[in-house]
Amino acid sequence: MKVWDWTYVWDAFPYLYRGAVVTVQATLLGFAIALTLGLAFALIRQSPNRYVSTAMAEVVEFIRATPLLLQVFFVYFVGPQFGIVIPSWTVGIGVLGIHYAAYCSEVYRSGIENVDGGQWEASIALNLSRIRTWRKIILPQAIPPIVPGLGNYFIGMFKDTPVLAAIAILEMLQQAKNFGSNNYRYIEAITLAGAFYLVFSLVASAMVQAVCIWLNRRYHVQ
Repeated sequence: MKVWDWTYVWDAFPYLYRGAVVTVQATLLGFAIALTLGLAFALIRQSPNRYVSTAMAEVVEFIRATPLLLQVFFVYFVGPQFGIVIPSWTVGIGVLGIHYAAYCSEVYRSGIENVDGGQWEASIALNLSRIRTWRKIILPQAIPPIVPGLGNYFIGMFKDTPVLAAIAILEMLQQAKNFGSNNYRYIEAITLAGAFYLVFSLVASAMVQAVCIWLNRRYHVQ
């Protein structure tokens, strides 16, 4: 038997294409949720109300301290026992986004806390509203330095999408596995899936670096 057969490579492409579309969609949608919720979590952590900030900190730590797969299982399989029935795609995207939002919030928080406290004092002296201070002064200084950290989580989320196969979402690795089980031939499909993950990660890394350069020029970050 051949170690590598190009016939199986071409036959595997339709499987991998369908899986790749699902994988990319899950990553992009999940990360959009993570970026938005992560920023919200970080801002709530900055609340002057000690009880609110502490409660948010505990929620973030709870999410970070429990495995992603456990969270997916709990929402999808335990939820229906309490009358909460959510489609698998919604569960997958939502849990991915919320899980990584907890990590992104810590990245946002580090950037926010790195902004010189004098910026707040200057904003108060200029009688700027709190919302305008955040939007015009704090976030433009906080976000550019943390883009590499956020980019790492984007790539990490992409590599975590195979977890979604546990709730019957046929992402790329599961499609490669399905092809292998249908044809009793795994090496070609699994190798191609691995190559796609590698290429996507390298391209995403290059894009993050390009965004960093653009932001540094725009905001004159040293």
